[in-house]
Amino acid sequence: MSKLRVATVWLSGCAGCHMSFLDLDEHLLDLAKAMELVYSPIADIKEFPEGVELVLVEGAVANSDNLTMARQVRQRSKAVVSFGDCAVTGSVPSLRNPLAVSDLLDTVYHEEGPGKVAKDGETDGMLPELLTRVLPLHHVINVDAFIPGCPPDPERIWVAVNALLNGESVQLSEEMRRFG
Repeated sequence: MSKLRVATVWLSGCAGCHMSFLDLDEHLLDLAKAMELVYSPIADIKEFPEGVELVLVEGAVANSDNLTMARQVRQRSKAVVSFGDCAVTGSVPSLRNPLAVSDLLDTVYHEEGPGKVAKDGETDGMLPELLTRVLPLHHVINVDAFIPGCPPDPERIWVAVNALLNGESVQLSEEMRRFG
């Protein structure tokens, strides 16, 4: 039996969803039997691979690097799951939305700040260009399922991931309503 190729991605957020995922404890052993982790911030893999069957994406889309990664994830993955409230709604990262990007940069970095923002493809040693607004993942790519929570509790993650690994996307919605 071949293992399902699974990835996790961290965009703009706090990493709490990945920490909650690690709190699956003994269920991680069950997952290890059913899946091969092919990309994750908890593994040292530099490029998002082709042929991913299931990917959990944590975090909102806040800058040009996030946008590029989200599009690459959608292009290279069969099923994309919006993982946690930042990915589902924009949550905490979107609190900057009432500010203009220039106001935000002036407030945070001043004129002599720690980094310069990349423009027009220049990225070497620079911060990625901020988007005008922070967006939830489904505003920039098609998403197949949602796992809400800040962070989602391990039981919710287990129900969702186990259902997805077993191809039970319809049951996922019913299970998520139960834990809602």
